[in-house]
Amino acid sequence: MSPVLSLHRVSKRYGGITAVNDVSFTVQRGQFLGLMGANGAGKTTLFSLIAGNQRLTRGDIQLHGQSISGKRPDEICGLGVARTFQIVRPFRDMTVFENAYTAALFKQKAGAEQARERALQTLMSTGLEHVQDTLAGDLTLSGQKRLELARALATGGDLLLLDEIMAGLTPSEVEAMLEMLRRIHLERGLTIICVEHVMRALMRLSDEIIVLHHGVMMARGRPEEIAQNPDVIRNYFGND
Repeated sequence: MSPVLSLHRVSKRYGGITAVNDVSFTVQRGQFLGLMGANGAGKTTLFSLIAGNQRLTRGDIQLHGQSISGKRPDEICGLGVARTFQIVRPFRDMTVFENAYTAALFKQKAGAEQARERALQTLMSTGLEHVQDTLAGDLTLSGQKRLELARALATGGDLLLLDEIMAGLTPSEVEAMLEMLRRIHLERGLTIICVEHVMRALMRLSDEIIVLHHGVMMARGRPEEIAQNPDVIRNYFGND
């Protein structure tokens, strides 16, 4: 079975600065892949390259065996790639339902009723059905993070890129998000790549973890292997 996503020697340079350097990996259908690294390691840049928000300097990215390099973000989303952003970006003056409905209309293209049903389903999956008539700008940070996830899900994609979906949440909110992501992953059979600084979240959710360091892929393995990897330990905690 061919992988959902394949990166082949992907690089991104900004002038003399190399943000992502010769990164190659594949992601299988239904996999939950964690992506970790210090600030500036290239994680968000890599997401932006996959989603089409930035263009490759070198290499190729394939979705279901077909190259998506050079395609626009809306084209890539239409092919089934959805992403969230570190900084939440809801339509603040629209209701929670209208936010999800707009996302569903973008992908659905099958009529207003189907889009409405998909929007309501995603709000129920993310625990937002009871605030669907609330303006998005009036939600708490936790609510806006859930709405960011709901909008991504509403596009109907089968590859979900989560960029620090738990950043800024309280411990109890992190726990609730963990359980919700685990349930959504299992129920929908999604393929998920998750960038996260909350290490316990990555360790509990991920089938495998990739570690980036200065734009280079330092390690890949199961969570317990990454936790014991000497290179990862040295770069995160020092020689002592």
